[in-house]
Amino acid sequence: MWAGEPLDGQGRPWRGTAVTRAFVALMLMGVAIPAAAEEVPSNEELFELFKQQQAQLEATADAVDRATNADDAPDDASVRKFTGQRTFMQRTNIGSYGELHFNFLEGSSGADNKSEADFHRFVLFVNHEFSDKIRVFTELELEHSLVGEDGPGEIELEQAYLQFDLPQNHTAVAGLFLIPVGILNETHEPTTFYGVERNPVEKNIVPTTWWEGGGMLTRRFDNGITTDLAVTTGLQTGDDFDLRSGRQKVAKANASDVAVTGRVVYRGTPGLEVGTTVHWSEDVNSSGENTPATLFEGHVVYQKGPFGLRALYARWDLHSDAAEDIGRDEQYGFYVEPSYKLCDQLGVFARYNQYNNVAGNAGGTKRQYDVGFNYWPHQRVVLKLDAQFQRNDNGAEELDGVNLGLGFNF
Repeated sequence: MWAGEPLDGQGRPWRGTAVTRAFVALMLMGVAIPAAAEEVPSNEELFELFKQQQAQLEATADAVDRATNADDAPDDASVRKFTGQRTFMQRTNIGSYGELHFNFLEGSSGADNKSEADFHRFVLFVNHEFSDKIRVFTELELEHSLVGEDGPGEIELEQAYLQFDLPQNHTAVAGLFLIPVGILNETHEPTTFYGVERNPVEKNIVPTTWWEGGGMLTRRFDNGITTDLAVTTGLQTGDDFDLRSGRQKVAKANASDVAVTGRVVYRGTPGLEVGTTVHWSEDVNSSGENTPATLFEGHVVYQKGPFGLRALYARWDLHSDAAEDIGRDEQYGFYVEPSYKLCDQLGVFARYNQYNNVAGNAGGTKRQYDVGFNYWPHQRVVLKLDAQFQRNDNGAEELDGVNLGLGFNF
Protein backbone atom coordinates (compact mmCIF):
# COMPACT_ATOMS: atom_id res chain seq x y z
CA MET A 1 0.00 0.00 0.00
CA TRP A 2 1.36 3.40 -0.90
CA ALA A 3 1.20 6.29 1.57
CA GLY A 4 -2.09 8.11 1.45
CA GLU A 5 -3.76 5.32 -0.60
CA PRO A 6 -7.58 5.68 -0.42
CA LEU A 7 -9.47 3.05 1.55
CA ASP A 8 -12.87 1.56 0.99
CA GLY A 9 -15.70 1.60 3.47
CA GLN A 10 -14.21 -1.41 5.36
CA GLY A 11 -10.72 0.06 5.68
CA ARG A 12 -9.18 -2.00 2.82
CA PRO A 13 -7.13 -0.47 -0.04
CA TRP A 14 -9.48 0.67 -2.82
CA ARG A 15 -9.02 -1.01 -6.25
CA GLY A 16 -10.71 0.06 -9.49
CA THR A 17 -10.45 -1.55 -12.92
CA ALA A 18 -7.21 -1.22 -14.89
CA VAL A 19 -8.85 1.30 -17.20
CA THR A 20 -10.20 3.26 -14.23
CA ARG A 21 -6.86 3.36 -12.49
CA ALA A 22 -5.15 4.55 -15.66
CA PHE A 23 -7.78 7.22 -16.15
CA VAL A 24 -7.45 8.35 -12.56
CA ALA A 25 -3.70 8.52 -12.88
CA LEU A 26 -4.12 10.89 -15.80
CA MET A 27 -6.60 12.98 -13.83
CA LEU A 28 -4.20 13.20 -10.93
CA MET A 29 -1.45 14.35 -13.25
CA GLY A 30 -3.70 17.05 -14.72
CA VAL A 31 -5.74 18.02 -11.65
CA ALA A 32 -4.56 16.60 -8.34
CA ILE A 33 -0.86 17.33 -8.72
CA PRO A 34 -1.21 21.04 -9.57
CA ALA A 35 -3.65 21.38 -6.70
CA ALA A 36 -1.10 19.85 -4.35
CA ALA A 37 0.95 23.02 -4.58
CA GLU A 38 -1.82 24.86 -2.83
CA GLU A 39 -3.49 22.23 -0.64
CA VAL A 40 -3.02 18.50 -0.17
CA PRO A 41 -6.42 16.74 -0.27
CA SER A 42 -7.37 14.36 2.47
CA ASN A 43 -7.87 10.62 1.96
CA GLU A 44 -11.63 11.13 2.07
CA GLU A 45 -11.48 13.85 -0.60
CA LEU A 46 -9.26 11.68 -2.84
CA PHE A 47 -11.61 8.75 -2.44
CA GLU A 48 -14.60 10.92 -3.44
CA LEU A 49 -12.67 12.18 -6.50
CA PHE A 50 -11.83 8.61 -7.50
CA LYS A 51 -15.45 7.53 -7.22
CA GLN A 52 -16.66 10.48 -9.32
CA GLN A 53 -14.15 9.77 -12.12
CA GLN A 54 -14.95 6.05 -12.08
CA ALA A 55 -18.66 6.76 -12.41
CA GLN A 56 -18.05 9.10 -15.35
CA LEU A 57 -15.82 6.57 -17.10
CA GLU A 58 -18.30 3.72 -16.65
CA ALA A 59 -21.11 5.88 -18.01
CA THR A 60 -18.99 6.72 -21.09
CA ALA A 61 -18.15 3.05 -21.64
CA ASP A 62 -21.85 2.09 -21.45
CA ALA A 63 -22.74 4.75 -24.00
CA VAL A 64 -20.04 3.55 -26.41
CA ASP A 65 -21.16 -0.08 -25.98
CA ARG A 66 -24.78 0.85 -26.78
CA ALA A 67 -23.66 2.78 -29.85
CA THR A 68 -21.47 0.02 -31.27
CA ASN A 69 -24.15 -2.66 -30.75
CA ALA A 70 -26.94 -0.62 -32.31
CA ASP A 71 -28.07 -1.40 -35.85
CA ASP A 72 -27.30 2.16 -36.94
CA ALA A 73 -24.02 2.47 -35.02
CA PRO A 74 -21.68 5.01 -36.61
CA ASP A 75 -18.44 3.68 -38.13
CA ASP A 76 -16.36 6.02 -36.01
CA ALA A 77 -12.61 5.47 -35.71
CA SER A 78 -12.50 6.59 -32.09
CA VAL A 79 -15.26 4.16 -31.15
CA ARG A 80 -13.48 1.27 -32.94
CA LYS A 81 -10.23 2.10 -31.19
CA PHE A 82 -11.94 2.25 -27.80
CA THR A 83 -13.76 -1.09 -28.21
CA GLY A 84 -11.05 -3.01 -30.10
CA GLN A 85 -13.38 -3.52 -33.07
CA ARG A 86 -11.54 -4.20 -36.37
CA THR A 87 -12.20 -2.13 -39.46
CA PHE A 88 -13.56 -3.47 -42.75
CA MET A 89 -10.09 -3.53 -44.31
CA GLN A 90 -8.62 -5.28 -41.28
CA ARG A 91 -11.17 -8.06 -41.85
CA THR A 92 -10.49 -8.24 -45.61
CA ASN A 93 -7.44 -9.88 -47.23
CA ILE A 94 -6.32 -9.43 -50.83
CA GLY A 95 -3.68 -11.65 -52.41
CA SER A 96 -2.47 -12.91 -55.76
CA TYR A 97 -0.18 -15.31 -57.56
CA GLY A 98 1.08 -15.56 -61.11
CA GLU A 99 3.51 -17.54 -63.25
CA LEU A 100 5.21 -16.92 -66.60
CA HIS A 101 6.50 -19.92 -68.56
CA PHE A 102 8.99 -20.30 -71.41
CA ASN A 103 8.95 -23.75 -73.07
CA PHE A 104 11.63 -24.80 -75.56
CA LEU A 105 10.74 -28.40 -76.47
CA GLU A 106 11.59 -30.65 -79.40
CA GLY A 107 8.87 -32.98 -80.61
CA SER A 108 9.16 -36.57 -81.75
CA SER A 109 6.76 -39.31 -82.85
CA GLY A 110 4.62 -36.73 -84.61
CA ALA A 111 4.66 -34.05 -81.93
CA ASP A 112 5.32 -30.49 -83.04
CA ASN A 113 8.27 -28.53 -81.69
CA LYS A 114 7.28 -26.04 -79.02
CA SER A 115 8.96 -22.67 -78.55
CA GLU A 116 6.54 -20.60 -76.54
CA ALA A 117 6.18 -17.87 -73.95
CA ASP A 118 2.98 -17.92 -71.96
CA PHE A 119 1.81 -16.04 -68.87
CA HIS A 120 0.09 -19.19 -67.78
CA ARG A 121 -1.86 -17.91 -64.80
CA PHE A 122 -2.76 -14.74 -62.95
CA VAL A 123 -4.92 -15.25 -59.87
CA LEU A 124 -6.59 -12.77 -57.53
CA PHE A 125 -7.74 -13.70 -54.01
CA VAL A 126 -10.27 -11.68 -52.03
CA ASN A 127 -11.21 -13.04 -48.61
CA HIS A 128 -13.34 -11.45 -45.90
CA GLU A 129 -14.15 -12.27 -42.30
CA PHE A 130 -17.78 -11.46 -41.46
CA SER A 131 -17.34 -12.52 -37.84
CA ASP A 132 -15.07 -14.66 -35.69
CA LYS A 133 -16.88 -17.74 -37.04
CA ILE A 134 -17.95 -16.91 -40.63
CA ARG A 135 -15.64 -16.13 -43.58
CA VAL A 136 -15.76 -16.05 -47.36
CA PHE A 137 -12.89 -17.10 -49.67
CA THR A 138 -12.79 -16.26 -53.38
CA GLU A 139 -10.27 -16.85 -56.18
CA LEU A 140 -10.53 -15.52 -59.73
CA GLU A 141 -8.09 -16.80 -62.34
CA LEU A 142 -7.06 -15.58 -65.79
CA GLU A 143 -5.31 -18.27 -67.83
CA HIS A 144 -3.03 -17.62 -70.82
CA SER A 145 -3.20 -13.84 -70.56
CA LEU A 146 -5.78 -13.08 -73.30
CA VAL A 147 -9.51 -13.80 -73.47
CA GLY A 148 -11.69 -12.93 -76.47
CA GLU A 149 -10.78 -12.13 -80.06
CA ASP A 150 -9.75 -15.76 -80.52
CA GLY A 151 -7.39 -15.51 -77.54
CA PRO A 152 -6.37 -18.79 -75.90
CA GLY A 153 -7.23 -17.71 -72.37
CA GLU A 154 -10.06 -18.33 -69.94
CA ILE A 155 -11.41 -16.48 -66.93
CA GLU A 156 -12.38 -18.94 -64.22
CA LEU A 157 -13.87 -18.70 -60.76
CA GLU A 158 -11.73 -21.28 -58.98
CA GLN A 159 -12.98 -20.76 -55.44
CA ALA A 160 -15.98 -19.00 -53.88
CA TYR A 161 -17.12 -20.54 -50.63
CA LEU A 162 -18.31 -19.73 -47.14
CA GLN A 163 -16.54 -21.23 -44.14
CA PHE A 164 -18.24 -21.70 -40.76
CA ASP A 165 -16.44 -22.55 -37.52
CA LEU A 166 -18.36 -25.19 -35.54
CA PRO A 167 -17.87 -26.70 -32.07
CA GLN A 168 -15.27 -29.40 -31.31
CA ASN A 169 -12.76 -28.30 -33.96
CA HIS A 170 -15.20 -28.74 -36.85
CA THR A 171 -15.37 -26.49 -39.89
CA ALA A 172 -18.11 -26.47 -42.53
CA VAL A 173 -17.65 -25.21 -46.10
CA ALA A 174 -20.38 -24.46 -48.64
CA GLY A 175 -19.98 -23.16 -52.18
CA LEU A 176 -17.41 -23.70 -54.91
CA PHE A 177 -14.18 -25.19 -53.54
CA LEU A 178 -11.17 -27.33 -54.42
CA ILE A 179 -11.58 -31.06 -53.92
CA PRO A 180 -9.39 -32.32 -51.01
CA VAL A 181 -7.14 -34.67 -52.98
CA GLY A 182 -3.43 -34.95 -53.77
CA ILE A 183 -0.58 -32.56 -53.02
CA LEU A 184 -1.11 -29.75 -55.54
CA ASN A 185 -4.87 -29.50 -55.88
CA GLU A 186 -5.36 -27.28 -52.84
CA THR A 187 -1.87 -25.72 -52.64
CA HIS A 188 -0.41 -24.88 -56.06
CA GLU A 189 1.14 -21.41 -55.83
CA PRO A 190 4.35 -21.44 -57.93
CA THR A 191 6.62 -20.76 -54.95
CA THR A 192 5.44 -23.97 -53.23
CA PHE A 193 6.55 -26.64 -55.71
CA TYR A 194 9.52 -27.57 -57.92
CA GLY A 195 9.41 -27.41 -61.69
CA VAL A 196 8.01 -24.89 -64.14
CA GLU A 197 5.00 -27.00 -65.09
CA ARG A 198 2.86 -28.94 -62.64
CA ASN A 199 3.66 -32.64 -62.62
CA PRO A 200 1.79 -34.63 -65.32
CA VAL A 201 0.40 -37.23 -62.90
CA GLU A 202 -1.62 -34.77 -60.82
CA LYS A 203 -2.53 -32.92 -64.03
CA ASN A 204 -3.83 -35.90 -66.02
CA ILE A 205 -4.97 -38.38 -63.37
CA VAL A 206 -6.19 -36.43 -60.31
CA PRO A 207 -6.95 -34.05 -62.33
CA THR A 208 -5.49 -30.85 -60.83
CA THR A 209 -6.77 -28.18 -60.64
CA TRP A 210 -10.18 -29.66 -59.80
CA TRP A 211 -13.05 -27.89 -58.07
CA GLU A 212 -16.73 -28.66 -57.58
CA GLY A 213 -19.82 -27.14 -55.99
CA GLY A 214 -21.32 -28.50 -52.77
CA GLY A 215 -20.51 -28.78 -49.08
CA MET A 216 -17.74 -30.18 -46.92
CA LEU A 217 -17.26 -30.92 -43.23
CA THR A 218 -13.75 -30.89 -41.75
CA ARG A 219 -12.56 -31.98 -38.30
CA ARG A 220 -9.09 -31.34 -36.86
CA PHE A 221 -7.86 -33.58 -34.07
CA ASP A 222 -5.24 -32.67 -31.48
CA ASN A 223 -2.94 -35.50 -32.67
CA GLY A 224 -2.42 -33.86 -36.09
CA ILE A 225 -5.06 -35.81 -38.02
CA THR A 226 -7.57 -33.94 -40.17
CA THR A 227 -10.61 -35.53 -41.82
CA ASP A 228 -12.71 -34.14 -44.67
CA LEU A 229 -16.04 -35.33 -46.02
CA ALA A 230 -17.48 -33.57 -49.09
CA VAL A 231 -20.68 -34.04 -51.10
CA THR A 232 -20.45 -32.26 -54.47
CA THR A 233 -21.08 -32.32 -58.17
CA GLY A 234 -18.76 -34.62 -60.15
CA LEU A 235 -16.88 -35.06 -63.41
CA GLN A 236 -18.80 -35.45 -66.68
CA THR A 237 -16.53 -36.96 -69.30
CA GLY A 238 -18.71 -38.13 -72.15
CA ASP A 239 -17.98 -41.34 -74.07
CA ASP A 240 -14.25 -40.63 -74.34
CA PHE A 241 -13.82 -40.84 -70.53
CA ASP A 242 -11.14 -38.15 -70.59
CA LEU A 243 -11.07 -37.25 -66.91
CA ARG A 244 -9.35 -33.88 -67.26
CA SER A 245 -11.80 -32.62 -69.86
CA GLY A 246 -14.63 -33.85 -67.63
CA ARG A 247 -14.17 -31.04 -65.09
CA GLN A 248 -17.42 -29.06 -65.14
CA LYS A 249 -15.99 -26.13 -63.12
CA VAL A 250 -19.47 -25.42 -61.68
CA ALA A 251 -20.50 -23.69 -64.91
CA LYS A 252 -24.13 -24.77 -65.44
CA ALA A 253 -22.86 -28.12 -64.19
CA ASN A 254 -24.95 -31.28 -64.25
CA ALA A 255 -25.97 -31.74 -60.61
CA SER A 256 -28.14 -34.84 -61.06
CA ASP A 257 -25.27 -37.20 -60.19
CA VAL A 258 -23.76 -36.99 -56.71
CA ALA A 259 -20.06 -37.33 -55.87
CA VAL A 260 -18.66 -38.04 -52.40
CA THR A 261 -15.06 -37.40 -51.30
CA GLY A 262 -13.43 -38.50 -48.06
CA ARG A 263 -9.89 -37.67 -46.98
CA VAL A 264 -7.68 -38.42 -43.98
CA VAL A 265 -4.39 -36.53 -43.64
CA TYR A 266 -1.77 -36.59 -40.88
CA ARG A 267 0.43 -33.56 -40.15
CA GLY A 268 1.29 -34.21 -36.51
CA THR A 269 5.04 -34.67 -37.06
CA PRO A 270 7.00 -31.56 -38.11
CA GLY A 271 7.93 -31.75 -41.78
CA LEU A 272 5.68 -34.74 -42.52
CA GLU A 273 2.35 -35.04 -44.30
CA VAL A 274 0.71 -38.38 -45.10
CA GLY A 275 -2.70 -38.34 -46.76
CA THR A 276 -5.19 -40.53 -48.58
CA THR A 277 -8.39 -39.67 -50.45
CA VAL A 278 -11.25 -41.82 -51.74
CA HIS A 279 -13.68 -40.26 -54.21
CA TRP A 280 -16.83 -41.90 -55.58
CA SER A 281 -18.96 -40.49 -58.39
CA GLU A 282 -22.41 -41.79 -59.22
CA ASP A 283 -21.97 -41.38 -62.98
CA VAL A 284 -19.17 -39.67 -64.94
CA ASN A 285 -20.64 -40.38 -68.39
CA SER A 286 -22.84 -37.49 -69.48
CA SER A 287 -23.94 -38.95 -72.81
CA GLY A 288 -24.11 -42.74 -72.65
CA GLU A 289 -23.97 -45.79 -70.44
CA ASN A 290 -24.15 -45.11 -66.71
CA THR A 291 -20.56 -45.18 -65.42
CA PRO A 292 -19.87 -45.01 -61.68
CA ALA A 293 -16.26 -44.16 -60.91
CA THR A 294 -13.91 -44.48 -57.94
CA LEU A 295 -10.66 -42.62 -57.32
CA PHE A 296 -8.06 -43.68 -54.76
CA GLU A 297 -5.13 -41.38 -54.00
CA GLY A 298 -2.30 -41.59 -51.47
CA HIS A 299 0.69 -39.31 -50.96
CA VAL A 300 3.63 -38.44 -48.72
CA VAL A 301 5.37 -35.07 -48.30
CA TYR A 302 8.50 -35.03 -46.14
CA GLN A 303 10.98 -32.27 -45.34
CA LYS A 304 13.95 -32.93 -43.05
CA GLY A 305 16.41 -30.07 -43.01
CA PRO A 306 17.56 -29.47 -46.61
CA PHE A 307 16.22 -32.83 -47.85
CA GLY A 308 12.70 -33.06 -49.28
CA LEU A 309 10.59 -35.85 -50.76
CA ARG A 310 7.23 -35.95 -52.48
CA ALA A 311 5.54 -39.13 -53.67
CA LEU A 312 2.00 -39.74 -54.90
CA TYR A 313 -0.08 -42.57 -56.35
CA ALA A 314 -3.56 -42.15 -57.86
CA ARG A 315 -5.88 -44.61 -59.59
CA TRP A 316 -9.32 -44.37 -61.20
CA ASP A 317 -11.63 -47.34 -61.78
CA LEU A 318 -14.56 -46.65 -64.13
CA HIS A 319 -17.30 -49.26 -63.94
CA SER A 320 -18.97 -49.71 -67.33
CA ASP A 321 -18.58 -51.72 -70.51
CA ALA A 322 -18.29 -48.47 -72.49
CA ALA A 323 -15.20 -47.42 -70.52
CA GLU A 324 -13.71 -50.91 -70.73
CA ASP A 325 -14.19 -51.13 -74.50
CA ILE A 326 -11.76 -48.22 -75.06
CA GLY A 327 -9.36 -49.17 -72.27
CA ARG A 328 -10.26 -46.26 -70.01
CA ASP A 329 -11.82 -48.30 -67.24
CA GLU A 330 -8.43 -48.20 -65.48
CA GLN A 331 -6.36 -45.01 -65.28
CA TYR A 332 -3.45 -44.61 -62.90
CA GLY A 333 -0.26 -42.71 -62.24
CA PHE A 334 2.50 -42.10 -59.72
CA TYR A 335 5.57 -39.94 -59.23
CA VAL A 336 8.54 -39.70 -56.88
CA GLU A 337 10.34 -36.38 -56.37
CA PRO A 338 13.41 -36.00 -54.12
CA SER A 339 14.83 -32.51 -53.63
CA TYR A 340 17.69 -30.84 -51.77
CA LYS A 341 18.12 -27.25 -50.59
CA LEU A 342 21.71 -26.14 -51.23
CA CYS A 343 20.88 -23.01 -49.23
CA ASP A 344 17.73 -21.16 -48.21
CA GLN A 345 17.43 -19.62 -51.67
CA LEU A 346 18.47 -22.47 -53.98
CA GLY A 347 17.08 -25.98 -54.29
CA VAL A 348 17.54 -28.80 -56.81
CA PHE A 349 15.13 -31.62 -57.64
CA ALA A 350 14.58 -34.69 -59.79
CA ARG A 351 11.24 -36.32 -60.57
CA TYR A 352 10.13 -39.58 -62.14
CA ASN A 353 6.52 -39.58 -63.46
CA GLN A 354 4.58 -42.52 -64.87
CA TYR A 355 0.91 -42.52 -65.84
CA ASN A 356 -1.57 -44.21 -68.16
CA ASN A 357 -5.06 -43.02 -69.12
CA VAL A 358 -5.75 -46.19 -71.14
CA ALA A 359 -4.39 -48.79 -68.73
CA GLY A 360 -7.17 -51.17 -69.71
CA ASN A 361 -5.37 -51.69 -73.03
CA ALA A 362 -1.89 -53.05 -73.58
CA GLY A 363 0.71 -50.28 -73.60
CA GLY A 364 -0.16 -46.62 -73.40
CA THR A 365 2.17 -45.92 -70.47
CA LYS A 366 3.78 -42.48 -70.44
CA ARG A 367 6.99 -41.70 -68.58
CA GLN A 368 8.53 -38.32 -67.93
CA TYR A 369 11.82 -37.45 -66.25
CA ASP A 370 12.37 -33.94 -64.86
CA VAL A 371 15.47 -32.39 -63.31
CA GLY A 372 16.17 -28.76 -62.43
CA PHE A 373 16.33 -26.10 -59.75
CA ASN A 374 14.32 -23.35 -58.06
CA TYR A 375 15.87 -20.06 -56.94
CA TRP A 376 13.98 -17.94 -54.39
CA PRO A 377 15.41 -14.37 -54.21
CA HIS A 378 12.52 -13.83 -51.77
CA GLN A 379 10.39 -16.47 -50.11
CA ARG A 380 7.40 -15.36 -52.22
CA VAL A 381 9.29 -14.97 -55.51
CA VAL A 382 10.79 -17.88 -57.49
CA LEU A 383 12.82 -18.40 -60.67
CA LYS A 384 12.80 -21.90 -62.19
CA LEU A 385 14.78 -23.92 -64.73
CA ASP A 386 14.27 -27.59 -65.58
CA ALA A 387 14.75 -30.14 -68.34
CA GLN A 388 12.15 -32.76 -69.26
CA PHE A 389 12.46 -36.05 -71.13
CA GLN A 390 9.42 -38.06 -72.22
CA ARG A 391 9.39 -41.76 -73.13
CA ASN A 392 6.01 -43.12 -74.17
CA ASP A 393 4.80 -46.55 -75.26
CA ASN A 394 3.16 -47.28 -78.61
CA GLY A 395 4.90 -44.43 -80.39
CA ALA A 396 2.97 -41.75 -78.51
CA GLU A 397 4.05 -38.14 -78.96
CA GLU A 398 7.07 -37.04 -76.93
CA LEU A 399 8.46 -33.64 -76.02
CA ASP A 400 12.02 -33.17 -74.73
CA GLY A 401 13.65 -29.89 -73.83
CA VAL A 402 13.99 -27.03 -71.37
CA ASN A 403 11.45 -25.01 -69.39
CA LEU A 404 12.04 -21.60 -67.78
CA GLY A 405 9.67 -19.89 -65.42
CA LEU A 406 9.10 -17.24 -62.82
CA GLY A 407 6.38 -16.94 -60.22
CA PHE A 408 5.17 -14.96 -57.25
CA ASN A 409 2.49 -15.05 -54.60
CA PHE A 410 1.43 -12.78 -51.78
